[in-house]
Amino acid sequence: MGAIRIVMGSGHGPTPTAAYDAALAEAGVHNYNLVTLSSVIPADARIERVGTAPDLGPAGRGLYVVQAAETTDEGKAAAAIGWTREPDGPGIFYEVSGSSERRVREDVRAGLSAGREIREWDFGEKHVEVTTATAAEEYACAIVLAVYGESHTLIEQ
Repeated sequence: MGAIRIVMGSGHGPTPTAAYDAALAEAGVHNYNLVTLSSVIPADARIERVGTAPDLGPAGRGLYVVQAAETTDEGKAAAAIGWTREPDGPGIFYEVSGSSERRVREDVRAGLSAGREIREWDFGEKHVEVTTATAAEEYACAIVLAVYGESHTLIEQ
């Protein structure tokens, strides 16, 4: 399968969508159409924490993602993705967003523990990535995404 890249960003803007777009730009995925997946990690994927995505193909194409995003017009926005998996096997992502960095981190860890309990896999350690943004005079958005592979066409010829 290749790589699942963990990217993150924070952004500000005059509207919630503008703040979200700015956060996507910081993460390097603002020129793609995001296709949301549930949270299962294929056995043949490797996970890379990259912060900002490399070039994943032409603009306008689709990217499969697991996404945590929070936008606010006051206070803090926090987003987190955590994962655990079998060594060289399948795994799970859990994504959480809210207004408290501590709370989203705790909720991701609790979700991973619950997900492990309902699967008969031999899980390894837990990993968590969190990002935050603080609203001032504009909306603020925090995002963390697990990006599956490269972009793909959305329109068949």
